[in-house]
Amino acid sequence: MDNNKVRVKIYGQEYTVAGEESRERIIKVADHVDLRMREVEKAVKSGQMSAIAVLSALNIADEYFSSAEAASELKKMNAQLEKDVAHYVQMWEEAKRSFLQYKEDAQAVTRKKETLKATLNEREQEVAELKIQLDEAEMKAKKEVEAEIEKLQDKLREMESNYFDLQMENVQMKSELERLKRIMVKQ
Repeated sequence: MDNNKVRVKIYGQEYTVAGEESRERIIKVADHVDLRMREVEKAVKSGQMSAIAVLSALNIADEYFSSAEAASELKKMNAQLEKDVAHYVQMWEEAKRSFLQYKEDAQAVTRKKETLKATLNEREQEVAELKIQLDEAEMKAKKEVEAEIEKLQDKLREMESNYFDLQMENVQMKSELERLKRIMVKQ
């Protein structure tokens, strides 16, 4: 990717910032750093800030915006997973309706068997075969649904783990930011 060079104004001084990020991103980060520098100026009551402080603040702001974008992407992924779960629930409901329909059909066959004594033996055999097929279909459907549920649970656990990792990283970043602020205040 090409390096973008952008002239920005931070704390009253112009800088040329080069990076792989878009021009808009670099300007956004620089504006954020300028705001933070002005906040630090109020707290420190000193008009002098070193170039190291400016560059450190740029790096911190860039990390902050990267984390925010990553969190946004995770939210999008979560929304897609929720849609997938809804789809599988709908499929499960359709499978249950089909099963109930099969069950109703089997009962109709049983009633018909009672009225047709001449074909009693044939009908009894058909019902037995339908029950075996129904049990096999029910077991197969149950296994498939359980497998899908397990996959979804694994995805959910992974998302929870990723979310926890992001929270921990956010806490660490906040701690590091506070530490850097204290260092800057001391300077």
